[in-house]
Amino acid sequence: MKKVLITGITGQDGSYLADMLLEKGYKVYGMVRRSSVEKLDRIEHIRDKINFVQADLLDQLSIITIIKQVNPDEVYNLAAMSFVPTSWSQPVLTGEFTGIGVTRMLEAVRLVNKDIRFYQASSSEMFGKVKEIPQTENTPFHPRSPYGVAKVYGHYITVNYRESYDIFAASGILFNHESPRRGLEFVTKKVTNAVAKIKLGLLDYLYLGNMDSKRDWGFSKDYVEAMWLMLQQDKPDDFVIATGESHSVKEWVQASFECLGMDWEKYVKIDQKFIRPAEVDLLVGDSSKAQKVLGWKPKVNFDQLVKIMVEYDYNQLKKANNI
Repeated sequence: MKKVLITGITGQDGSYLADMLLEKGYKVYGMVRRSSVEKLDRIEHIRDKINFVQADLLDQLSIITIIKQVNPDEVYNLAAMSFVPTSWSQPVLTGEFTGIGVTRMLEAVRLVNKDIRFYQASSSEMFGKVKEIPQTENTPFHPRSPYGVAKVYGHYITVNYRESYDIFAASGILFNHESPRRGLEFVTKKVTNAVAKIKLGLLDYLYLGNMDSKRDWGFSKDYVEAMWLMLQQDKPDDFVIATGESHSVKEWVQASFECLGMDWEKYVKIDQKFIRPAEVDLLVGDSSKAQKVLGWKPKVNFDQLVKIMVEYDYNQLKKANNI
């Protein structure tokens, strides 16, 4: 039985990855931080099948201890300060978790067992002020937030350990990917949740910032499959994972309201407090390398994704409020 260690297992991607790897027969270990409040709602349905181990990305010794204890075949480093706006208010902590934390994970692998296969969750936010459209593995980075900057560090340190120590370390440059398990602070979930609440009479208006920014949105469940495929190759490499389609926040809003038969313009208001200091205007990825090498393709398109999320939120809220 193969063993896997997932950091960030309680997040959106970590939970879908754990689902998939359990189905594939892996023994799954989830790294969690010591906390007085456990937030395990995304993995509640598989909680008894996961082996939880305590360590912290800020604490090198705890990571080395866990890697020694588990000695996994594969490590997926998904843990990060992942909400871009928060990275503006906590830039140093973001750097520690999202940048230096990757180094601590790689150091532990190097010191304990260099045969462990390592996956790093890189991000399309690294492209920032884009130099070309669409973005590929060779597009230069120009991050526009402390989060993006930290992700660039994490990406290059992964490349560095691969080239310096012959470690099987692969990076997935994942473009935006969403699901019903997305956190409420993210714009996609904020919108679908608000649309459902407005339809059920639980909310009057939806307040947003920049509606013109464009993103390449895919389905998280599709994207975790790509992560796994990267670690099954003969050679480690970096791959852009994206749908190749770009849609604006306004399009996401429009599609969400249409799902429940409403006109978005009646319910949406702009609030300046949601405007970022520096915006990433347009992200769209070219995943042809992943399609060719990994045989990966997204299965869920934009409209299907919006529908999945709106219907989930609508049904959950209806049930929770006895409507």
